[in-house]
Formats: sequence, C-alpha cells, structure tokens
Amino acid sequence: MKRPNILFLQTDQHRWDALGCVNPVVKTPNLDALARRGIRFSQAICNNPMCVPSRYSMMTGLYSWQCGVRHNTQMCETDDQMVIATLAERLLAAGYATAGIGKTHWYCGVPEEHDPRKMPTKVASRRGFEVRFPLPGEDEPGTELMGLEDPEATAMIAEENKGIRVGGENAPGYIGLTSSLPPERHIEGWLTGKALDYLGQRPARDNRPFFLYLSFSKPHALLNVSAKYEALYDLRDIQLPETPVPLERLDDHYIQPRNVAEWRAWRENYTVEERKRSILRYYAACSYVDDMFGRVIQKLDALGELDNTLIVFTSDHGESLGERYRFSKYSLYEASVRVPLILAGAGIPAERHETVDPRCCALIDLMPTLLATAGLPADVRLAGYNLLAPPATMGSFCELHGSGYHETEKAPAVMWRTPEWKLILYLPGEFRQLDARLNEYRGELYHLKDDPLECHNRYDDPACLKVRDQLTRHLLLHMTIAASRFPRPYSYTDIY
Repeated sequence: MKRPNILFLQTDQHRWDALGCVNPVVKTPNLDALARRGIRFSQAICNNPMCVPSRYSMMTGLYSWQCGVRHNTQMCETDDQMVIATLAERLLAAGYATAGIGKTHWYCGVPEEHDPRKMPTKVASRRGFEVRFPLPGEDEPGTELMGLEDPEATAMIAEENKGIRVGGENAPGYIGLTSSLPPERHIEGWLTGKALDYLGQRPARDNRPFFLYLSFSKPHALLNVSAKYEALYDLRDIQLPETPVPLERLDDHYIQPRNVAEWRAWRENYTVEERKRSILRYYAACSYVDDMFGRVIQKLDALGELDNTLIVFTSDHGESLGERYRFSKYSLYEASVRVPLILAGAGIPAERHETVDPRCCALIDLMPTLLATAGLPADVRLAGYNLLAPPATMGSFCELHGSGYHETEKAPAVMWRTPEWKLILYLPGEFRQLDARLNEYRGELYHLKDDPLECHNRYDDPACLKVRDQLTRHLLLHMTIAASRFPRPYSYTDIY
C-alpha cells in the first residue's frame, strides 16, 4: 500500500473560531473546503500558549516540562540538547522526503551571546528537513533567505513595521494598516512560492512520499494585509469584544502588564471604527493565509497528488482580541489556548468527511497521529494519542511558565480542560523556593458551558467542590502518567 504524503499547514496566533465554518463572518473558503473533506476537532488546544514552547512540544510529542523548553526565550541551541527526535527526523528516517518552509521558531544553532535575536554562529541543524526556507529573523546558515532574494520587498515590509514593537504586539500593531505590498511579495507569499516550487520540481526519480511543513507568521500582528483581503469584509459585521466583569474583579493566573497597557491604549486612543477595523484586519489576515494555502492545495490537485495526501491545518496557539482586557496569548484562557485543527484527505474515511469531533485533544496528539499515518510503530514515550483512533483521554493539559520576557522565570501554572469545565492551578510570583511555598497555591475553576468568557471563578464555590476535586485528581494522574512514559528507554514497549 502506498504511504500517503503529509502536508502540514500551520499559522501563528490563529483563533479557533477564525474559520468560516465556525464563524460565517470570516472568509476562509479553502480551509472550509478542507473541513468538508475531513474532520474538524472543535475542542483542540495547544499545550503551551506561546510560539516557541508550543512548537517544540508539537514537533517532539512531549510536554514543555518534558522537553525543557518552557517559554519564549528558551530553546535547544544544539542537537545534543534535544531529548528526543523531531517529527521531521522520524519521517526522514522512515523514507519520507522532508521540507520545512516557514516558521519553526526553534532557532537551532548557537546564537552570539546566546541571544536568539542574533544570527547563529555555528552551522544550524535542520532537524530533519532536507529542504529548508526559514522566515526572516530565523536566519539559519545554509538556507535561502527572502532578504537576499527580494531585498526590495523586505525593505518595504521593514518600513511598514516602523513604530511597531518587536513581535507586533502593541496597540499600533493591532490597529495595523493596509499594506501597499502585493500578497505574493509578503513573507507568506514568498514562502508559498517556495512550497509551489518544491512540489513542482521534485525529481521524477524521487518516489518517496513527502512531508511538507508550511508555516506562516500571520495572522500574528502586525496586521498589515493587502487591500484585496480587507475588501472581503464589511465593517458593520465586526463586533467588538465585551467582558461583562470589571478588570479588577477578575481572577488571573498570569497578567502581563504590558499587554493590559496595550489593550487600554487600543481602547482609549482609538475610535470605535478604528478598533473594529483592527479586528477586520485580523480576519483579513486569516483570509490571506487561506488564499496562500489554497494555492498549495490546488497545486497538489494539478499534480495528481491530492488524493494521496493527508493535510493537517492548525495553529501554534490562539489570540485574545480584547477578551478579559488583553491581547495576544500568554494565558490559559479560551481565546489563548484553543486552536483550529483539521485533518483531511488521505486516511480519513468517507463517513468522517465534514464531521466535527468534540473529543478532548491537543497539538501534542499530532505526532502520534502522523507517525501512525506513515505506518510507523507507536512510540510509547509520547504524551499524546492518535486522533484517528478512538478517544483515549478525558481531558486536555496545558502549562504556562510566564512569557519568558522577565528577569527571572515565573512560577508555573497548569490547566486541565474538558468541554464543560476548566481547572487552573498556579503559584504566583517567581520560580524560586516553590516547594517551600506550596500553601500559596491558587486556583481558578470555570464552567465553560455557562461562562464561556471565564469571568466567574468558582474554585471556592461549595457547590463545585466535587467537580474541582475530580478535575484535580485527573490533572495529577495525567501528569504522573506522562512522567512515567518519558523519560524511559525506547525498548520498554510493554506498557500498553
């Protein structure tokens, strides 16, 4: 039996509900068509709500506390720091042709002074990708760079970024602008071109199935998209977020002051129309990436490869667009942890086309799912489960160790989520003398069915003590099970 190709499509900071098949205001016809050819997982979450650790977790199949990358300023600089093989390394060893085009966010190679903003001083490993085209800023030695190939477009993008905080996540970055650059010359357009070239120029003698990972930085702010995508939307259809409880009455396991300050600047310094337009531009960015993904899917169809390709679409985490008085990610609340997730194409039974799977699941489940798709044996050390097999867990786990943009690491927060309830346990303050102050722990408990905005913490509600205790036990046992799986020698395969 011919093994399927795997096309892995990923965006950055894409809300779970920013799909036309979930929210009809959003225009994503290609991703909607993908959902009709497969399964949309409605309860999917990330396992760490920020870019770097989420991607490490997804590509290793381990939780952040297992692989060692817990926040956005940690990384495995060299391969000997990696504790397990990546998805691309496994598929390459199994006979797949592998290409990584776009954002990996693992900054492999040792940067000067160990500063991830500086170019690596050693030749970087591609960690399983035979072909590699990185994002600008992920300047990995030995790879082709957009800045060298199209310096004019790169300069124009830099000009549009003037006055925007690095990373795009300040009020002007969310207000955004209408870009003067055509879609094809934006970063996602350049990466799409490389993906199309890769598919069209594969040597005829290379009869291996392929694993193509195409990863974009949009719809992450800065929200600068071409006018054609903004024109898809009517400002009258855009709703501003509302939080019915004042900020000072909300419990919050991790407040990043600068994000609250930027939300206040967004609310106080801009008109209602400008704020609506910022959300419109976020949706327009979703339409832009949808258009680029559609071109790759159409190429597969033209090459006769579409029916033999399993397509994955997801994002590394979500996006708060003003809910609970915040932007960005960096929290265990719904807008931040929930992600879109679609599996479509080869290997999806016809009776499961255009279905919605409400099981508890997470990005960590993608590694075992894709290993099974490739015909590889299950790795019992991994924390996740095959999403094409029967449901195997009663909840989903996420963790937070602060954003990393602090002088010292923050104390951890952990989450256990079901479709109905969410439990968050955390220690406030810094990562110091944690065992000596366990009595300082705090909790949040939300009934998601009745309180989807998570405004009413019921952790100390006597009526909820039974639910709280049950979720706490499930969280503790789940972490214990994951710890008993990894680390362990690979030869120990008898635990199933």
